[in-house]
Amino acid sequence: MKKHTVCRLCSSCCPVEVHVEENRLIAADRLSSLPAGQRVPCPKLQAAPEITHSPLRILKPLVRDEKGRSGGFREASWDEALDIVADQFLQFKERFGPESVCWLRGMAADWGAPWDYANRLMNAFGSPNTVGNGSVCHVAREMAHNYTYGAMTVPQAKDARCILVWGKNDRNTNPGAFEAILQARRQGTKLIVVDPVKTGLAAMADLWLQVKPGHDGLLAMSMIHEIIASESYDRDFVANWTTGFRELRKAAETFAPARVASDLWLDPRDIREAAGVYASTRPACIIDGNGLDMQANTFQATRAVCILRAITGNLDKPGGDFIPQPVPVRNLQLKERLPARLQPVTSRYPLFNAFHPTWGLHAQSCVVDAILEEKPYPLRMLVVQSGNPAVTMTDSNRVRKALQKLQFLVVIDLFHTRTTRFADVVLPAAGCFEKTQLNRASMRNNLVILQDRVMDCLGESRPDWEIMFQLARRLGLHGEFPWETVEEAIDYQLEPSGITVAMLRERPSGIAAMEIAFEKYREQGFATPSRKVEILSERLRDHGLDAVPYMSGWAGDPISFSDRRHEYPFIGMSGARSNRFTHTQFHTVEALLKMEPGGFVDIHPEDAAGKGITEGDRVRVETPRGEVCMRARISGAVHPGSLRVAWGWGDVDPEADLNCLTDDEKRDVVTGTPSARTFMCRLEKVGT
Repeated sequence: MKKHTVCRLCSSCCPVEVHVEENRLIAADRLSSLPAGQRVPCPKLQAAPEITHSPLRILKPLVRDEKGRSGGFREASWDEALDIVADQFLQFKERFGPESVCWLRGMAADWGAPWDYANRLMNAFGSPNTVGNGSVCHVAREMAHNYTYGAMTVPQAKDARCILVWGKNDRNTNPGAFEAILQARRQGTKLIVVDPVKTGLAAMADLWLQVKPGHDGLLAMSMIHEIIASESYDRDFVANWTTGFRELRKAAETFAPARVASDLWLDPRDIREAAGVYASTRPACIIDGNGLDMQANTFQATRAVCILRAITGNLDKPGGDFIPQPVPVRNLQLKERLPARLQPVTSRYPLFNAFHPTWGLHAQSCVVDAILEEKPYPLRMLVVQSGNPAVTMTDSNRVRKALQKLQFLVVIDLFHTRTTRFADVVLPAAGCFEKTQLNRASMRNNLVILQDRVMDCLGESRPDWEIMFQLARRLGLHGEFPWETVEEAIDYQLEPSGITVAMLRERPSGIAAMEIAFEKYREQGFATPSRKVEILSERLRDHGLDAVPYMSGWAGDPISFSDRRHEYPFIGMSGARSNRFTHTQFHTVEALLKMEPGGFVDIHPEDAAGKGITEGDRVRVETPRGEVCMRARISGAVHPGSLRVAWGWGDVDPEADLNCLTDDEKRDVVTGTPSARTFMCRLEKVGT
C-alpha cells in the first residue's frame, strides 16, 4: 500500500510517498516536481526502512535497576515508567519548586505542535524552563530577521535572477531547496556562495567568497559599504520603508573592501564584484544557513546580512525574500499561567526569550550553567526529548559533568545515545512514519501539509504527543490536555484557520490557508515597532546594544581561544552536515555507513606537507577544552591554516567527539550563542 506523508528524518519536512506492507516500511520516495532522473536523492530516505526497523531501536520503557546509574536498565511497563517520572516531577516541585524541573528539546521531533505540547505541559506544571537548541541552530538567526523586518524570510530561489547562498549547503541538507537552485541555474540565474569551505554549491557558483571562518559579519558590512558607496541600493525602498540608513552609512564607512579584505582572506575585487552583482541583478534572494549559527556574533552578523536584503529592495518580492504568511492557529503554550516573578534559567537573555510569541526559550547553555553553577538557581531534574546533549552541546566534557550531577534524568528517544547512559528512565519514541503531527513548516507559512501516520508504532514505542499527554494527566493536568487523540489536538490548534485533519487527509499535497501575496508591507507595513525595516533598532539601543550592526566597530576576533593562537595556530571548523546522517543520528545504520564509514579531519595540502601528514594518517586536533583523533583527508576544499573536523561521530566514537574541542564561555550577548562553529586548535600526526 502506498501513502503520502512528511518525512522527519531531518528538519526539511519533505513530502514523501511511502510503501508499507503488513506494517513494514518497504520504501520511501520524496515527492518532487522534477522528472525522476533530475531529482536529488536523499540517502537517509533511501535507508528509511533500515532506520525504522533497526534492531537497535528501543521498543520498551527502561528504568534503572536498584543499583541506580551504576547498574543497568530493566524493562518496565508504560504505567510503571510514567508513574515514576510523574512522581519525580511532583517530588521536586514540592521540595524545590516547579522551576527545578527542566524540559530540554532537540530537533528530532520538530518545532511545530510537539514543541507547543512540551511548553504547554511545563507551563501548566509551573516551570518556565522548556528550552530548545535554537541558540546554536536557526532561532538566533530568526531573531535577527525578526528584529530587522519582523519575520524570517523565505528565499524564492526558483524565480530569482541572482542567488546569494550564505553559509548553507542545501545539496546535503535540503534536497527540495537544492532542486530549486538547480532550476534557477538552468534559467541563467547568477549564483554567489559565501562559505569558508568549497562545498558542492561553491564549486558550481559564478563567484565563491571563501570567507575567513567566523567573519561573516565583517564581510556583510563590507558589501553594505560597497553598495552604499556605489549608490546601487534601492533609493525608493530605503527612503520610504527603512529606519536608520544614515547611521548605517556611517557605520559602514570603516568596512571598505580595501581595508578589511585581508582580514577576510579575500581579494577586495571579489567583495566588490559580489556586492555589485547582488545589488544590480534583481530579483535576488539570500539563502542563509547554519554557517551563520554557532558564532559569538551570530545575531549582529545575521542582522547585517538581513540589511543587505532590505537596502537592495528584495524583500517580499517574487524571486526575492518572501515575508511568510503564518497559518492562523491557536497558541497552545499557556505561558500566561506562569507567575510573573518566576524567571527562567535563561533570564540572562531577556530579548531572546521574548522576541517571538511561541518560539520560547533557546539559550541552551544556560541549562548547563544552572545545573553546575546553580545560577540563577539549581536545576535538579531534566527531561531530554529528541536530543543528545552529551554529544551535541558545546563543550561536551562540561555537559557530561552536568548530566552526571542531575538528581533525575528522563530521555525520550528511538535509540540509545551517550545521553541515555546518564538516564534514570528512557521512554521509547515512535519514528516519524509511526505518528501524526503538525510540523512547524506547516504553521510558519501558507501551505499546511499533515505528517500522517502510515504504520502502527513498533513494539511498545509511542508518539511524542501521546507520551506528553499521558504524563500531563498523571500530573493532574487533565483539563489542560483534554484530547484523547492527536487529531483532536491538531483540529483545536488549527480551528482559526478553518482547516481540519480530515481535510488534510483528503488533500495530502496540502491546503493553502490563504492566497499568496507579495509586497504586503505596502498595506500593512512590516511587523516591527516602527512598521518599517529597522536598520536601526531602538529596542536594541534601549538595552545598551549596537542599534545598527557593528556601529561601534568590529568587536575583535570572534573565534574561540583566539587569545591563545600562538599555542593553537589553526582555525578549526565544525564539519559539514552530511546528507547521510542528521547530527548524531543514524551512525549505526549499515546502509549509510557503507557510504560514509567514519569522520575525517580535512587538511589543506600545504598544511599537511608542513606536518608530514598524508592521506589516511591518524591525527590529533586539540584545544584548551580537549582533543579528538580522526583520519586525515588532504583537501583543497579548506583554506590554508584552517581545518574542518567531522561532526556528529561522537555518539559512536568517543575519540571523534567534536564538541570536546568547543568552548562555551564566549557567547553572543543577545542570544547566548557560544562560539562553537570555529575555534583555534593545534594539529599533530599520531599514527598511520
